[in-house]
Amino acid sequence: MAKIIPFKAIRPTRDKAYLVSSMPANIYKKHLLEAKLESNPYTFLHVINPEFRADNKTQPNSVERFEKVKEKFDEFRTNGILIQDKKEHYYLYRQITPTNTYVGVIAGISVDDYLNGNIKIHEQTLTHREEIFKLYLNVCQFNAEPVLLTYQDNATVNNIINKYLNQRSEYEFCTTHKIKQDLWLIDNQDDIAAITKEFSTINSIYVADGHHRSTSSVLYAKGKRVENPSTSTNEPYNYFLAFFIAESELNIMEYNRTVSDLNGLTTSEFLEKITAYFSVELQQKRFTPTQKHHFSMFIDGKWYLLKAKKDSFDETNVVSSLDAQILSTNLLKPVLGIHDLKTDNRVGFIEGYKGSKALKKAVTKHNAKVAFGLFPVSIDELKHIADNNEIMPPKSTYIEPKMRSGLTIYSLAP
Repeated sequence: MAKIIPFKAIRPTRDKAYLVSSMPANIYKKHLLEAKLESNPYTFLHVINPEFRADNKTQPNSVERFEKVKEKFDEFRTNGILIQDKKEHYYLYRQITPTNTYVGVIAGISVDDYLNGNIKIHEQTLTHREEIFKLYLNVCQFNAEPVLLTYQDNATVNNIINKYLNQRSEYEFCTTHKIKQDLWLIDNQDDIAAITKEFSTINSIYVADGHHRSTSSVLYAKGKRVENPSTSTNEPYNYFLAFFIAESELNIMEYNRTVSDLNGLTTSEFLEKITAYFSVELQQKRFTPTQKHHFSMFIDGKWYLLKAKKDSFDETNVVSSLDAQILSTNLLKPVLGIHDLKTDNRVGFIEGYKGSKALKKAVTKHNAKVAFGLFPVSIDELKHIADNNEIMPPKSTYIEPKMRSGLTIYSLAP
C-alpha cells in the first residue's frame, strides 16, 4: 500500500515559471548551456551551476560545490523568484510533445514504500552515484526533479485528473523544444483525500526513471533516522518527490547501440561470425525493427535485418529474452569483445526517439563503425522483471516523459 502525501511546493512565481524551469544540465550541449546561463537570469540552471562566472571553481560533486548550489537556491527564494505554497497540495502536471501527451500527479512518497518493496525497480544503481546524490541531499536539502513512477490505471484518480484538466492551469507555457507544459494545483480537500486513499490501495508502483534519485533518497532518510531516532515518520526526509503517471500514459522506447570498431575483424568476417546466432538479411532502405528479436544494423553504408535464431536464447526467461540482452550475449560480447556496457567506451547509446536516421548518422558522420536498432521493451516485461527482483541490462529503456527541474521543489528541511 503506497503512502503518498501532498506538500507545500517551492516553485516559480506564475510570471517566471517558463523562465525558471529547465531540463537537467547534462542534457544541454556546452555552448547551449552557456547561452542559457548568459541570457536568462531566472533559469534554474543557475542553481544547478552556481559557479558559471566564477574564476576559482570548486570540485564537482563536493560539499563545497553543493553548498554553492544551496546558496544560489536560497538566493532565488530571497529574491522572490521561488516562493513556497502556504497550503499542501498535490500538483497535476501535463506535458504535450509533438507526438504524445503525458498527464500525472506530483506528490511526495514514503521511503518506506521503497524499503518494503511496494516501489519496484528494474535497473541497478551505481554505489558511487548513490553516494553523490546522498551528499547532495545532505547539503542542499531539496528535491528539484521528481522521480518518474508508474502505476496501474485507476478510475477514481483519472476522474479527478480530468476534472482539473477542464480548468485553467496555474502554469501554461511552451519551451523551445516545442513541448507545452501545464501545472494545476489540486487544492480541494476531498480530491486530496480521494487520491491519497486510492494510492493506499496500490501494492505495486514501478520506477520508470530516476533509480539513483530514489535510492539516494532512501539512503538519506535512513541516515537521518539514525541521527534522530525519536522523531516521527512524518518528517519531510522520510519522503521524496515523485511524478506518478499511469501505465497507459507511459512511453517506453528503445535504447539503440553503436560500436566504434569491429574488434579487429573485417566487415565480411564480422558478418560471417554473427550468423551463428542471427539470420542476416540485406535491406534496400533504412528501417526500424517492428517486432521482438528483430534488429536493424547499419554498417559500411548498408542496412541489414538481424533475426535472433530461436535456439540462441532462453524464451522462458524474461531477462534472457530481452533484445538488449540477446544482442549483448550473442553479438557484442562474443564477437566484438564488449563484456561490460557500463565501462567499455567503444559502446554508444542513442535514444529511440531519434530514430534510425541517428544510427546512420553515427556511422557516416561520427566515429561509430556499426549501429544496432532494437525493438522497445513492453510495460509488461518491465513489470515482470521488477516483480521478480530481476534487473535489465544497462540502457534497455528510454522512457518519457522527461521531467523538468525547478517546477515543483520538495523541501527536505524540517
